[in-house]
Amino acid sequence: MTYLYLMIAIVAEVTATSFLKQAMGFTRLWPTLITACGYITAFYFLSLALRDIPTGIAYAIWSGVGIVLIAMVAWLWQGQKLDTPAMIGMALIMAGVVVMNVFSKTAAH
Repeated sequence: MTYLYLMIAIVAEVTATSFLKQAMGFTRLWPTLITACGYITAFYFLSLALRDIPTGIAYAIWSGVGIVLIAMVAWLWQGQKLDTPAMIGMALIMAGVVVMNVFSKTAAH
């Protein structure tokens, strides 16, 4: 369940961050509410995940996966372009997350 909580937290944070642009500086009601609910949900589920996953590991996974998902959302729905260096960088971030989870004795398994 711990990694499920972390994944819910990541998806909620990505959703909230994606709606920040549509909130237009918190001047539009529904995108603002989605953003606020997303961040509340994200931090709640992150707090549950932190019961069993060390903070550094959880945050590394949270930020690494979040970066890649936000970039994909921006590319797919907001028309932002990703160049080759950006994609290589994100691949390296994901490789780091995998290395930590597969090889580190610090990560909760």
